[in-house]
Amino acid sequence: MTDTILSAAPPRVVAAPRWRRWSHGLFGSPLNGVLTLACVALLAWAVPPLLRWTVLDAVWSGPADRCAEAAGACWAFIGEKLRYILFGFYDQDRQWRPAAASLILLGLAGLSGTPPFWRRATLALWAVGLATAVLLLTGGPDGPAVPTERWSGLPVNLLLATVGMVAAFPLAILLALARQSAMGGVRTLAVVFIEVTRGVPLIAVLYVATLLLPLMLPAGSAIDKLLRAQVAIVLFVSAYLAEIVRAGLQAVPPGQYEGARALGLGYWSTMRLVILPQALRTVIPSIVNLTIGVFQDTTLIVVIGLFDLLNTARSAAQDPAWLGFYDEAFGFAALVYVVFCVAASRYSLWLEARLRRG
Repeated sequence: MTDTILSAAPPRVVAAPRWRRWSHGLFGSPLNGVLTLACVALLAWAVPPLLRWTVLDAVWSGPADRCAEAAGACWAFIGEKLRYILFGFYDQDRQWRPAAASLILLGLAGLSGTPPFWRRATLALWAVGLATAVLLLTGGPDGPAVPTERWSGLPVNLLLATVGMVAAFPLAILLALARQSAMGGVRTLAVVFIEVTRGVPLIAVLYVATLLLPLMLPAGSAIDKLLRAQVAIVLFVSAYLAEIVRAGLQAVPPGQYEGARALGLGYWSTMRLVILPQALRTVIPSIVNLTIGVFQDTTLIVVIGLFDLLNTARSAAQDPAWLGFYDEAFGFAALVYVVFCVAASRYSLWLEARLRRG
């Protein structure tokens, strides 16, 4: 009888139909039912007028006078100002340069996010790609120079966000390891840097880099404004990323450290081969969330006189020929941000599932 019980197959679990799972989630309790009905009422109140404004009554082409007579959105404004919103102050016949630089940065981010490309050759590819993107933005090697004050639009967002995350990553790992170090002096310096940096907003760091740093330099010396903003973003991001990495390090079981020591691995070999791969895998959602936040926070560079996508959209609505179409300008900029942020969040889910299978 015992053999019969042990050899019997476990009962088969049949998943409930999807419609039943949905109905249980929406109306599984009185509170869920009330919230569902409230959301339906809110959508019924908000969606029809929004649909009329964005699609049914919208103007898709034509001059600005036609938009003044319409009751809906003026998407003709976006069609007229699209290149300026995306690339800002670049001359129209040279806007292929910032477009190519943006594609290079997006391509590097896409390759770096794919596990087969997690190798040392990718670092060399990053060096070449970043140099090429910066060369295109500066107008070289065969065109007139473009000062960084004229760099604007989406390429500035991508450049500050990608370089900020890539450059901050090794610094954040060192800070996280230093904060867990047994050497008191190193640990204290890491704690002071992380806590002070995380205790001030990014806009204050940008102000320091723009206003105070030039006063500390010797007379006659100067650092480019965009470079100062980039360094400030790198230092700011490294403090937040260090805490994320430290959380991953603390999540690794102590047995992993003991097993590495039993194999004769040194400290750096243990970290590189055993601990950090597990720690970083644990904190992938937090890293992606920080990346999304950094991409959005690049709009703060307007306080130092630089224009990103959001600010070129705002200035496009100040054109006397198309004055006042701020809703369309900000709506388009918001759509671009939503596309990038949703793509990043979906990538996070995909990468988690892939690494979990591995």
